[in-house]
Amino acid sequence: MTPRKPALGFIFFTLALDILGIGLIIPILPNLVQKFQGGNVPAALTTVGLLFMLYSLMQFLFAPLLGSLSDRFGRRPVILASLLGSGLDYFLLAFAPNLGWFFVGRIIAGMTGANFGAATAYIADVSPPEKRAANFGLIGAAFGLGFILGPALGGILGNVGLRVPFLVAGGLTLLNCLYGWLMLPESLAPGNRRAFSWTRSNPVGSLLDLRRYPMVFGLAGTYFLIHLAHQVLPGTWVIYTGYRYHWTLGQIGISLAIVGLMAAIVQAGLTGTVVRRLGEEKTAVLGLGIGALSYAGYGLATEGWMIYAILVVGSLGGIMGPAVQGLISRGVGADEQGGVQGSLTSLASVAGILGPLIATGLFRYFISDEAPVYLPGAAFFFSAVLVVAAMLLALRSFRKNGRNAGIASGRAEALVRH
Repeated sequence: MTPRKPALGFIFFTLALDILGIGLIIPILPNLVQKFQGGNVPAALTTVGLLFMLYSLMQFLFAPLLGSLSDRFGRRPVILASLLGSGLDYFLLAFAPNLGWFFVGRIIAGMTGANFGAATAYIADVSPPEKRAANFGLIGAAFGLGFILGPALGGILGNVGLRVPFLVAGGLTLLNCLYGWLMLPESLAPGNRRAFSWTRSNPVGSLLDLRRYPMVFGLAGTYFLIHLAHQVLPGTWVIYTGYRYHWTLGQIGISLAIVGLMAAIVQAGLTGTVVRRLGEEKTAVLGLGIGALSYAGYGLATEGWMIYAILVVGSLGGIMGPAVQGLISRGVGADEQGGVQGSLTSLASVAGILGPLIATGLFRYFISDEAPVYLPGAAFFFSAVLVVAAMLLALRSFRKNGRNAGIASGRAEALVRH
């Protein structure tokens, strides 16, 4: 029997389903929570915020654990178990009789949503080092696809019934799990597995373990700052464009669709080409530079039409994420990919908790009478500063890595001479 080939398409679909599931419930969750709370809008908004923060917290706690488990037992069982748990969780939410069950559901969703680490480790396993950055672009493409389809489909299905999106998401996820069980081969060779360690399987321990690789540790900081800066978009985009440019919901929807479409195009198609021409380090720096300028542009734009132009050009900065992730992946061994990718997922989750709080706080303060200057774009300027800091940290990591490589080369030449 011919062995089954590694299934990058399945991993892409799995990641897209993760984002699609989140997008499906965004339009209907506030209304559903509001019904449980007797139409109390302020209470519903607070509860929805807590539910999303709980999801990110669970991802933060469990991503390193699932990544380490995938290093020990393989990617396939971890991915399939997460899909099964996620699919069943959607059905739990579809039939939840009260609000308490929604908190249980978000805990389960955050735990199973931590399979990002195992899925990206699968990509690292089956990709040659020089193609990892391009293949990591699949993550951004999956995000773009899920971001386009999720909210739109959620809104349509929500008109049929507020519970229907959960049933559809659950059915799709369980079908994907069944397909993976039948068709997905294991990507991690037995010789590349390592013993499980609780020390490496918690968020703090997994990050501290990266200190063994100075460049990887520094780039992990870059990765965190990128994600922290990005949170200004989901955190303030709707209210910012409505407040400053008086956009309608239709205009906001079009802008979000452009974000998803451009993310899919850039990260699935453009990233590989740029990396082949410039290399991962220069690609990362170029993407960070474009990202910083685009955030500053959002803050400076005085007319709504300018935003559309910045969205298209700024999306080119999406090449930075896969390039940084590719460099991190190349910096560790084959038996550590799951743990490292879990650590990165954990960092992204922390950014997901802190970022919206910071962005909305800055926006609210700088349009208030208390602010020393009226500056509605303050949150975007802050994101631009974060990306510049991420670039400087990346350049520092590249220089240190270059010096270490030079020292190692010099020692090797000395040994040969003697």
